[in-house]
Order: sequence, then C-alpha cells, then structure tokens
Amino acid sequence: MRAGPSGPQHNRMHDAPEQERERAGDRQRPDEEGHHGVAMLADCVTVGIPDRDRQRREGENGQQVDRAPIRGLLSELAAVGFARFGAALVAGVREDATPKARLAAIGHGYVTFAQQNPGLFLLMFRSERLDFNRPALRTAAQAAFGVLARAVGAHREARSDAPLTLSQAAQITAAWSLVHGFAMLMLDGRLKPLIARMRDGTDEMALLAAILSGPKGQL
Repeated sequence: MRAGPSGPQHNRMHDAPEQERERAGDRQRPDEEGHHGVAMLADCVTVGIPDRDRQRREGENGQQVDRAPIRGLLSELAAVGFARFGAALVAGVREDATPKARLAAIGHGYVTFAQQNPGLFLLMFRSERLDFNRPALRTAAQAAFGVLARAVGAHREARSDAPLTLSQAAQITAAWSLVHGFAMLMLDGRLKPLIARMRDGTDEMALLAAILSGPKGQL
C-alpha cells in the first residue's frame, strides 16, 4: 500500500487552500451589516455585460436578457448606501464645531464609510450601473452631496441654498476630490507603500487627519 504524502511538501499542499482563503478574506472583508457582501453579489451579476443605451442584451442562449430588474436592484441598494453615507458624514460633527473642524469631520466620515463599506461605496459611484431617475436613489444621493456642499459653503461664509458661483463650485469640487480621491487610493491599496515608510502606528486615517488639518487641507 502506498503511503500518503507527508513531510514539508504535504504541509505546503495542505496549507495552500487555507492561505488562499485567508487572502480572500482580507480582500473581501464584509461590514458588520453585510451590505458589502450583498453589494458585491449584486455587482457580480452584471460583470461582463457592458452598459450601453439599450437595457436589453442578447443572452448566451440567444434570448433577450432584461437588465432593468438588475439595474433596479443595484439602484435601490445604492439608495440605501447613500442614506447611510449621509448619516456617516455628520456622525462625527460636534454642534459647536468651527466651519473648518466641521469640514474636516465630514471628510473623515467620508473616508471612514468607504473603509468600512468598500463594496457598497464602490457600487454607489458606478453611475453606469445605476438609474438616478429612481426617486429613492436621486433623493438620497442629493442629500448626501448637500452635506458636503453646505459644509464648504459654511466654511466660505456663503449661503448653502444660494445658486453656486464658479468659485463656490470649484471649492466644493476641490473638497470632494480630496476625500474621494483619498478613499479610492486607500481602497486600491495605493497608500500602503507610503504607510510602510512611516513609523509604526501610523495608518491611512492618521494620514488623512494630517491632510485635513494641514494648510493643504484647508479647502
């Protein structure tokens, strides 16, 4: 009878699946309420199906595939995401905060939401997969954007409900670009080389705090 594999080679073969599962877990850490997993599941349904003007596509069996229900599902999921996102933006804002501190707290909330809900966050900004004509999604997205716009307006002592000037629009875009760009760099792992070069205990959120509190973060 031939003996089964043993020794270092067997251990490596045995450990490989476990190590792969651990790596997969690191790449797909769901948030505590499971929205990440649901978002990624819904998102995977449409992988490989390009978005064009038409909503119907040719299926593998030659039949027409109606993508409207999938688009609707993703849109409703994104609406829930934007509602939670808006709450997260103001969660750390103190009532007595200065305009600058308020803007920094909102920026921190923006990136924290992305960090804790990566799949949902990415889905929310996949415009080609969503239908922003749906009232729930449009309302939730506008409300979340309004939090950031009003914070920038308060910081510049401008009425938040007034029509935007070019200068005000530029300030809102600059603030949005800073936090959204940071969030995307973080989710893509692009900040890890920088973090690795800093002293122990420094992470992405500490780097963000330094940006928001420094001269370049005064948007």
